[in-house]
Amino acid sequence: MWNLARFAASRLSRSRRLFSSAIPGPCIVHKRGADILHDPWFNKDTGFPLTERDRLGLRGLLPPRVISFEQQYDRFMESYRSLERNTKCQPESVVALAKWRILNRLHDRNETLYYRVLIDNIKDFAPIIYTPTVGLVCQNYSGLFRRPRGMYFSAKDKGEMMSMIYNWPAQQVDMIVLTDGSRILGLGDLGVQGIGIPIGKLDMYVAAAGINPQRILPVMLDVGTNNQKLLEDPLYLGLRQPRLEGEEYLSIVDEFMEAVFTRWPKAIVQFEDFQMKWAFETLERYRKKFCMFNDDIQGTAGVALAGLLGTVRAQGRSLADFANQKIVVVGAGSAGLGVLSMAVQAVARMAGKSETAASNFFLLDKDGLITKERKNLDPAAAPFAKDPGQIVGLREGASLLEVVKKVKPDVLLGLSGVGGVFNEEVVLKAMHESDSSKPAIFAMSNPTMNAECTAADAFKHAGENIVFASGSPFENVNLGSNGKVGHVNQANNMYLFPGIGLGALLSGAHFITDGMLQAAAECLASYMTDEEIQRGILYPSINRVFDISQQRLEHLSCELLLQRNWQKGMEMWVPESWRTCQKRRRWNTYFEICGTLFTAHLFMRSRLRILFSTIWMEAISM
Repeated sequence: MWNLARFAASRLSRSRRLFSSAIPGPCIVHKRGADILHDPWFNKDTGFPLTERDRLGLRGLLPPRVISFEQQYDRFMESYRSLERNTKCQPESVVALAKWRILNRLHDRNETLYYRVLIDNIKDFAPIIYTPTVGLVCQNYSGLFRRPRGMYFSAKDKGEMMSMIYNWPAQQVDMIVLTDGSRILGLGDLGVQGIGIPIGKLDMYVAAAGINPQRILPVMLDVGTNNQKLLEDPLYLGLRQPRLEGEEYLSIVDEFMEAVFTRWPKAIVQFEDFQMKWAFETLERYRKKFCMFNDDIQGTAGVALAGLLGTVRAQGRSLADFANQKIVVVGAGSAGLGVLSMAVQAVARMAGKSETAASNFFLLDKDGLITKERKNLDPAAAPFAKDPGQIVGLREGASLLEVVKKVKPDVLLGLSGVGGVFNEEVVLKAMHESDSSKPAIFAMSNPTMNAECTAADAFKHAGENIVFASGSPFENVNLGSNGKVGHVNQANNMYLFPGIGLGALLSGAHFITDGMLQAAAECLASYMTDEEIQRGILYPSINRVFDISQQRLEHLSCELLLQRNWQKGMEMWVPESWRTCQKRRRWNTYFEICGTLFTAHLFMRSRLRILFSTIWMEAISM
């Protein structure tokens, strides 16, 4: 068995990608003077000492006082807190955009300081660079645009993408987030303005997984827009034409994927916010050819599954009882169907019966309950359509209220993108009749205005004993003078996708499988303690998830090794590269500039999470 271990390790070392946070060696920078100050990666603002100012032609181009990195950090944080104080009485959307602007200006000027600020204050800044503010940014992106970030490939570039990809200055790219802007969050078709989503996602990769920010690439695939308002907007920056469809559309995506993996064969591509028909089509088209995944389908499903498994524990049941949970899913888009697919696979694995795995799941869309009698039934939804003969008292197109009253579900899960669909009279009060001792309500649609219900409404009308989760952040709910608190869980993909990307990157996985995502979801679910689960807490706080100890990671890796039938004598076998990565848990900056040589010793805080251990093990078992 030790020979087998060495063989697996040797294969891994030959095939794995170089870890993106490794310390880069010296590189030649053909820049001097103002050009360095205008490059956000090299610029240190007033942090250049006098010797560097002389060598790089900066003397006279900066104020004479040298301000250290730490002082710059403190100055920015004071500016940010001042903004918070001065905008207390302003509308929430105005405040959110003002916060995004001040962070974006820092990003444009000094990337090292930007990521340091982001990592150290991730709980405060994640809602600004990511959901829910990123939706507002995308809606206004053409007006907010100041500096290009990422790459733009359009329908007009057909036949040119192979040469275009070499316009990107980085020699190596590890992580790419790609969107076509066709379904941005629950906001619909935003065309080229959807580039805000890949930018925000990749910032989370840097902050949550330690991916090197010089080796990330946000990409917009502009194939037009069907949003008439954007087409008539004089400030709109994208193609002014209807969206391509059919083979024309797929040929554009094909050409882009071939170009990317020709230049960077070990890159990982995350598809983001594609409309449902293309989300499933592209996933099946590329998943066995390239290292890629669709976060809306697979990432959302993994986070939701972790929450569903946590709900079972909150009800005082064993995880094996998940197969008996009655779950109503509202929303038959890519996210809803992805959740159903992964949950059904989990039930089949636990119960050992795939034929009846979907029997306790009920799927609804805007036309009500989906059954096999549905005309023009979407093929993607067909496996979850109910047989009318097996649902006594319910019919094709039954309303949400009818389904909830008849089924009395353990979990009501919303991914509809319709704000307020879980309303007081129709749904929330009906959950009082649930057969569960601790029913769960998951309002997972983003951004906040599209959430199926608010946390306050859920606890007020469905009862204080519920478990609540949402896609966008809500404040915990005060349930009375006795000090009882209704905990709000943010069931957001950020708990999963950074670990998926990092695990695939480190392991050198050629493909990202459903097994990896399921294992990651189960590992995330098991992270919370029984005490936390009983209080209704299903997910760790953002701060906690980045500070899991090395001992916890190694313990879980041993458990996963045993689950894969490795010998017990291998319990402490961990790749050296993994140990090295675990030690790189602090972000520090050290610049040594001599003439035109620039050395940046950038120790990324990888903060390897519980999910990475799962994905790494899944990869080497393939």
